[in-house]
This record gives sequence, C-alpha cells and structure tokens, in this order.
Amino acid sequence: MKTYYLYLIIFPVLLDSFHCNAEEEQSCGCNANRNKREDFDAALTGNKHEKEVPSFKYTEPANNDYEESCSENRTNEMVEIPGGQFDMGTDKPVFLADGEGPKRSVTMKGFFLDKYEVSNAEFEKFVESTKYVTEAEKFGDSFVFENLLSDSVRETVTQAVARAPWWLPVKGADWRHPEGFDSSIDDRMDHPVIHVSWNDAKAFCAWAGKRLPTEAEWEYACRGGKKNRLFPWGNNLLPKGEHRANIWQGTFPDNDEGQDGYIGTAPVTEFPPNDYGLHNMIGNVWEWTSDYWTISHSRQHQENPTGPQNGTDMVKKGGSYLCHKSYCYRYRCAARSQNTPDSSAGNLGFRCAADTLPDYLKYGPLL
Repeated sequence: MKTYYLYLIIFPVLLDSFHCNAEEEQSCGCNANRNKREDFDAALTGNKHEKEVPSFKYTEPANNDYEESCSENRTNEMVEIPGGQFDMGTDKPVFLADGEGPKRSVTMKGFFLDKYEVSNAEFEKFVESTKYVTEAEKFGDSFVFENLLSDSVRETVTQAVARAPWWLPVKGADWRHPEGFDSSIDDRMDHPVIHVSWNDAKAFCAWAGKRLPTEAEWEYACRGGKKNRLFPWGNNLLPKGEHRANIWQGTFPDNDEGQDGYIGTAPVTEFPPNDYGLHNMIGNVWEWTSDYWTISHSRQHQENPTGPQNGTDMVKKGGSYLCHKSYCYRYRCAARSQNTPDSSAGNLGFRCAADTLPDYLKYGPLL
C-alpha cells in the first residue's frame, strides 16, 4: 500500500491518552483529515449500526419519548439563542497546539441556530433545487474511516495517511455515497450530511437564507447558558450512566463498542438537547464555523467576535463519533480544530445560523 505523508490541519465549512505528546498534539487521530488539497488531492464517513447494538436498550433514545426521526422532507427548525455574556475557551487546555485558551470574557448578541445538524434529506433538497455539485464530487474522492468500508471498497484503496492510517482516500466517496461506490444514504436520510466542505456548507446556508455560525456563536450555544462546564450538560460525560452524545466507546481505532447505540453517524434528532434545545452539539460530526483559524487569542473582553479577517484554514467544533478521550478529547465545548475550506470527510458536517429567523420558518418548519 502506498503511503502519503501529509501536513495535518483542519478547516470549517459554509452553507444553507487524554494528553498528547507535544510533537503529536496536531495529529491525535481526529485530525487525520487535516490535509491540504495542494498536498494531497482529497478531503475526511459514517456508517450506521444502531438499534441492533445490544447496549442500545440502555441509551436515552431507547428509554425516552424523543421527537420522531425527521421525515425525509423535513426543514430544519431554528432555536433563538438569547444574547448574553460567557467565558470562551479554557485556562485548562488539553491540546495547547489547538489554541483552546486562554479563557476570555465575550458578550454575544442574540441570534438563531439550527436545532439539528443539517441532514441528508435537507441537503438533497438543496442539490435538487440548485443542481449543486460538492467539492468531494468534483475532486472524485473523500476520506473515510477504514473500519466502515466494505471489503470490495477497501480492496480498491492504494493510499493511506501516514500518521493516521485509519483514514483512507476513497474514490467515489461523497455525500450520497458515504463509504464509496457500494454505499448509499437511502436509510440515513435523517443522519447528518457528511463529505461536505466549508465551501459546500456556505453555499447551502446561503440558499437557505442563513449563514455559518461564528466560532463564538457556536461555543456560546454549545454551553447552553452553563458556566465553566466541559460538555453542553455539565462536567460528567455520563450523567446517571446515560449517553448524551455519539462518540467512540472502546479501543480506538480497532473496536467501537457502540454503547451509545451507534457506530458511525446517528440521526440528527438523537440524544437529549442542551438547555437551549440544541441536539448533538458535541459528537456525531464535526461542525464548520465561519471563522478563520488562529491559535492566538487575547484575554481582553470582546463583543460578537468573528475571528481573523483572513487565513488559510477554517475552524470546526464539536468533535465526532470517532472521538475518544484516549486520543481525541475534542468533544468539549471549548475544544476546536481546523481544516482547509475545500476539505471533506466522513465525520464532518455543519449546521446554520441566522441573525433573524428566515420568513419561511416563522410559521414553523416546512414539510
């Protein structure tokens, strides 16, 4: 198998061991998708093994009356996020190279944010309406987590990422074919769309009369009004033994035990919402923001920060179903990562924001 050595980095999208060694901080597995197109002409899959997992009966979705899975024609709802003040970042960073700190006071004006990650059903409506072609489709490949590939697809792969060999560039992998030519989204219309670049996300959000959230908006919304907490609900990952997010359980990268009910992506409506009513703000898929990437932050108080005016990479937040504390403890509200704006992968999606609620949503989501 031919091996490629990549400069690992991460980036956001636009559209309707607990600690790493210093030299390893930027490649702790979850950042295997941090490749620039100019270095490697590709960009970052998800498969579903849901209620078949025996442990599913112990998860929140199995024991509570959550909303029905979104219909295949559902339009995303938006939640009004009230303005306020919060502490962005942390003074206890896990990955110094990610620029998680320092903690700084930020004042936010109110805004609207999608209640759910953008689903395959929503993205399909966008593509049917505009004939849009994603960058993964144009480039002809995208990154897929090796364990989710069929044997027939795996046999066609001749390259790998040297520092993250579980990420494989798969020809024909795109939002309609998450694991390559023999996969489809027919039974995953209510799952988050993946293999979408920052540019793809920006285009979708514009079509929907929205925009990508800033990093500050995203983190403020993730915290749900709580202060000094790691996760959207508090500091305990499993309150009362309950799974609140779709992340990795088991030994990475060999065995995901699926104790949360899923291996790969989960429906966008799964797991309890935070106090603002937002689902899957951590785990499931990474989410693009509108900010350019920087690791330099001032402690000075800011109002509605939008990040640097320019750059090469974009910020993504939230972690994904591949994150585990032993190698990619980035499913925290303060955690962050980056990718170039043309990158895509099987664990990278998005949700949209808006300054005001689009007119077509003022009477409820469209079906």
